[in-house]
Amino acid sequence: MASPVLLVTGGGRGIGAATALLAAERGYAVGVNYRRDADAAAAVVARIVHAGGRAVALQADVSDEDAVVALFRRLDDVLGPVDALVNNAGVLETQMRVDAMDAARIGRILATNVTGTLLCCREAVRRMSTAHGGRGGAIVNVSSVAARTGSPGEYVDYAASKGAMDALTTGLAQEVAQEGIRVNAVRPGFIYTGMHADGGEPGRVDRVKAFVPMRRGGRPEEVAEAILWLLSPQAGYSTGTFIDIAGGR
Repeated sequence: MASPVLLVTGGGRGIGAATALLAAERGYAVGVNYRRDADAAAAVVARIVHAGGRAVALQADVSDEDAVVALFRRLDDVLGPVDALVNNAGVLETQMRVDAMDAARIGRILATNVTGTLLCCREAVRRMSTAHGGRGGAIVNVSSVAARTGSPGEYVDYAASKGAMDALTTGLAQEVAQEGIRVNAVRPGFIYTGMHADGGEPGRVDRVKAFVPMRRGGRPEEVAEAILWLLSPQAGYSTGTFIDIAGGR
């Protein structure tokens, strides 16, 4: 029996890389999508292949519709039609208040975090849905606890984009529930990843961990475990579900 095919967007680092590596251990053939860092994606692929798995690095900016279409077609050709999708690609920008933001910044955040996620879901549904001749599948969206907290004074635009992702998860789960597709989400809290450097504060997790009931930041691998459970048959009766991985926050 052929290995199920998983696509992880933003799979070269952080939560995406941890998810790709764990999925390969559990028998998936993995498409590791990246936007710019080809070396990071190649390193993830190399680790998977070295361990006896199948993986391929796939460049695409998910905010670009043509690039998303080409990404899924390339995956079809190299590994086969997608059985599982993890929408992990996401961006944030330097911490600032809303009254300092311009439309260009807000547009960049929404283009990747909202439009990109919707486009990837569209292409996955076109392949997975029994209404399109598919065999079903599972989608996990990587949202954020910021969707609940709002990230005041730092990333309200990012938080808003994750709120939109939560609405997408709920709506799409209901839309395709009778077509063999489950759609769920994880909401990580303060996780040790390189994304905090994008916001201008690489050490942010250590600064804010005192506000977490468990008094520590999370590891990407802890988020990956939840994602893989939601993709698995063990979560077969779960759709439209959210798992917060935030130390009690």
